[in-house]
Amino acid sequence: MLLNMNDWMIADLHIHSRFSRACSKELNLDNLVKWAGIKGLNLLGTGDFTHQQWFEEIKEKLEGNGKGFYIHKETGFPFILSGEISLIYSQEGKGRKVHLVLLAPSLEVVEKIHNYLDNKGFRRDYDGRPIFGISCENFTEDMKAISDDIEIIPAHIWTPYFGVFGSMSGFDSLAEAFGSQVDKIYSIETGISSDPGMNWKIKELVEKNICILSFSDSHSFWPWRLGREATIFRKTDAYAELIKQIRGNGLIGTIEVEPAYGKYHWDGHAACDFSCGPEETKKLKGICPKCGKKLVIGVDNRVEELSSIKDIEKKKPFFSILPLHEILALYFGCGIDTKKTWNVYNPLIEKFENEFNILLNVSEDKLINFGLDKGLVDLIIKNRKGGIKVKPGYDGEYGKALLEDVKIEKQGKLF
Repeated sequence: MLLNMNDWMIADLHIHSRFSRACSKELNLDNLVKWAGIKGLNLLGTGDFTHQQWFEEIKEKLEGNGKGFYIHKETGFPFILSGEISLIYSQEGKGRKVHLVLLAPSLEVVEKIHNYLDNKGFRRDYDGRPIFGISCENFTEDMKAISDDIEIIPAHIWTPYFGVFGSMSGFDSLAEAFGSQVDKIYSIETGISSDPGMNWKIKELVEKNICILSFSDSHSFWPWRLGREATIFRKTDAYAELIKQIRGNGLIGTIEVEPAYGKYHWDGHAACDFSCGPEETKKLKGICPKCGKKLVIGVDNRVEELSSIKDIEKKKPFFSILPLHEILALYFGCGIDTKKTWNVYNPLIEKFENEFNILLNVSEDKLINFGLDKGLVDLIIKNRKGGIKVKPGYDGEYGKALLEDVKIEKQGKLF
């Protein structure tokens, strides 16, 4: 078994509610609990705790365990209080756009955050990820004045437009972004277009022993979004212990998607249907050969620009996998949300408990004996080993998994 769930728990702490932009209207706490169980998650962030209506639902549906976890009253599933803030401001003559994930220890602390934000701009009945014109440095200082137990995590740090290291509006270091408060930043979120190996190339992150976290930033409760990236913690039911693992870089590891799958891995122009890797961008001098405008510089290029460590040392284990729906859709040549994929997905979950168990643990023999096509089983095992090639995503377009070296072998037993 790759995952020993007796000692570990898988958490997705960066998600959203139906009150955030471009989110499913079905994103409520009951659905989140249901699909977290199907995915194999053991802990969720609430997301969007700055939104008043969502916050009222949190208080109605969840109850504290006295240790900073909030338990779904009907099922017993645990949450911690989380939200995301968008900071848009100017520093050193450049416009900055940085997203931060916040974790909070109690409803009372969240209410203090609400009071602070209400004095800074619009929060109530606004987007679940509100926007404020505050610098990263000042915001961190103010949050820590409310409570040192508030955790501030730079979100999807390499995303061109809203990552702290993003090519369009970011910084070249955490120190540049957070100034006097940089020592209050203990972790970063990889984002879908990067993985820990890429982040271990950055000297500052390694020297400061920055904890690398991965979460889905999900705008949907479907299992191909919720938990598509997650963090494996040592099992606990206490907020303080969870934060200790983050601040001491003492967690187990992360679950990632192949970075090329992310929407900003390579450089390119979606409107021109053009993408390329860093070397080609250099040859083109950053100019799109189709329209003559500047290319949107992606994560792979930006990591190479800021990296200074050549011999990468693996700091924590991480699994690089694609969601099960992606694998089924790839094998059957159909859409993710189709009858064909669900007709295979649902029996697998019923038999093997959850998606992470199928993707990471269930043996090849058990999958074949259950009645899956041999070719599909080969693809699941290949995915488990991080062996599926992906055409890189770029400029807001997801990458595309490629069906290579896998035979479509029909057994005709169950599916």
